[in-house]
Amino acid sequence: MTLVTGATAQDEIKIAARIERLPYSPWHVRMRVILGVATFFDAFDALAIAYIVPQLLGEWKFSPAQIGPLFSIGFAGQAIGALLFGWLGERYGRVRMTMVTVLIFAIMSLVAAHAQNYEQLFWCRFVQGIGLGGEVPLAAAYINEIAKAKGRGRFFLFYEAVFPAGLLAVALLASWIVPTYGWRWMFYIGAIPAFIVIAMRMWCPESPRWLASRGRQAEAEASMAKIEAAVSANGARPLPPVPDLPVPPAKASLGIMELFQGIYLIRTIVVSTLWICAYMVTYGLIVWLPTIYRTVYNLSVQDSINYALLQQVMSMIAFVVAAMIIDWTGRKRMFAFCFIVGSLPLFVLWYLQGGTADSVRIMAAISMLFVSICSGALYLYVPELYPTRMRALGTAWSTFWLRVASIFGPLIVGWILPIGGTAGVFLFVGLVSLAGGIICALFAEETSGKVLEEISP
Repeated sequence: MTLVTGATAQDEIKIAARIERLPYSPWHVRMRVILGVATFFDAFDALAIAYIVPQLLGEWKFSPAQIGPLFSIGFAGQAIGALLFGWLGERYGRVRMTMVTVLIFAIMSLVAAHAQNYEQLFWCRFVQGIGLGGEVPLAAAYINEIAKAKGRGRFFLFYEAVFPAGLLAVALLASWIVPTYGWRWMFYIGAIPAFIVIAMRMWCPESPRWLASRGRQAEAEASMAKIEAAVSANGARPLPPVPDLPVPPAKASLGIMELFQGIYLIRTIVVSTLWICAYMVTYGLIVWLPTIYRTVYNLSVQDSINYALLQQVMSMIAFVVAAMIIDWTGRKRMFAFCFIVGSLPLFVLWYLQGGTADSVRIMAAISMLFVSICSGALYLYVPELYPTRMRALGTAWSTFWLRVASIFGPLIVGWILPIGGTAGVFLFVGLVSLAGGIICALFAEETSGKVLEEISP
C-alpha cells in the first residue's frame, strides 16, 4: 500500500491547476496526433482479421467452427494486455509503457504476415492482442491527463475518432488489397506503427499528473515546464493565471482493491457493464457481418467486404458529430440515448427475420451510427471516473470486460447463427444494446465540465 501524503496531494493539485490554465494549442494537437496514429493502427490491426477470414476460408480450408476462435483469441490477448499494462502503466508511466505496447502489436503484425497455417496465425493473433489491449487504456489515460476540464470531451473525442477511422480504413483497404494483393499485405500495413515509437520517444513528455501522483515532483515540474514552454511558444504567448483548486484529502493507494471500495465500486460495476454491452454489439456485428454476407447471403468476397463498409462510414460520421456536442449533452444522456436508439434497427431486422442483404446493410449501419459512439466515447468517460493514482488501472480493468465481450460476442453470434438464423442474432444484439441504455440511464454519473480531481478525489 502506498500512502499519498498531504504534501503529495497538494503537489498533485498544483500540477492539475497548471494544466487547467493551458489553452488548447498546437502542442495538444501534436500529442493527439502521435497517440492517435498508434490508436488508429490499434483499431486497424484488431479488425483486419474480420476482412481476411473470407479469403482464408478458401485458401486454408479450415472449418466454419474455427472462425469464432480465430476472432476471439486476439481479444483474449487484449484482455490480458489491458490488465498487465494497466498495472505497469501505474508503476512505470503512461508514455514508456505505451511505446512497449505499440512495438508488441506492430512486430507481431509483421510476424502474422508470414503465418503458414491456421495454428500459426492463431497464436500470432494472441500475442499481438496483448499489445493491442494494453495501448488503448494507457493512451486514454494520458490524453485525459493533459486535457483541461472545459472542452475535454470534444478534445478527447477528436483524438478517439481515429479509432473508428482505423476501422473504416481497414474496411476500405481490405476491399482493395485482399482481392488484389492477398491477405498478407493487411498485416504488413499493420506493422507501420513501429515507427510511431520514435515520435513518442522524441516529443511526448510523461504525464505530469502521473509523475506528481508517484511523488516524483521534480520530474513533474520539469515535464510541466516543458509543456508550458511548448504551449506558450517559449513565453511568446502569455499564459492565463493559475486557478485555485481545492486540495483533496490525502488518500492511501490500495492498488486494484480500491476499484471495489467506496464510490468506485458502483462506478467500476457500471462502466464494466457498459463496456460489455457496447462491444458485445459492436464486435458481434463488425466481426461477423462480412462472413454473414458471404455465407448466408452468398455474396462474393469483394461484395461481402463492400457491404460492411457502410457501417464503418456511418460510425465515423457519428463520432465526429458526437465530438462536437458531447460537452453540451453530457456523457450520461448521450450514452443512454445512443444505446437505446441503436437497438431499434436491430429489432426491426429481428422482426423481418433477417431480411435481405440490403436491409441488413442499411439497418446495421443505422445501429452502428449510434452504438459506435458509446464504444468510442467510453474511453473518454472511464478515465474521468478514476483518480490519477489508479486511472490507467481502472481503465484497464473496465476495458478487460470490453475484451471479454469481444471474445464472447463473436462466439455467441457463431452459436446463435445456425440455431436462430440472422433473426436470432439481431434479437440478441438488440437486447444487449437496450440493456446498456437502461443501465446508463439509471446508474451512470455525469462528468462533463468537471476537473478530474473534482470527479475522482
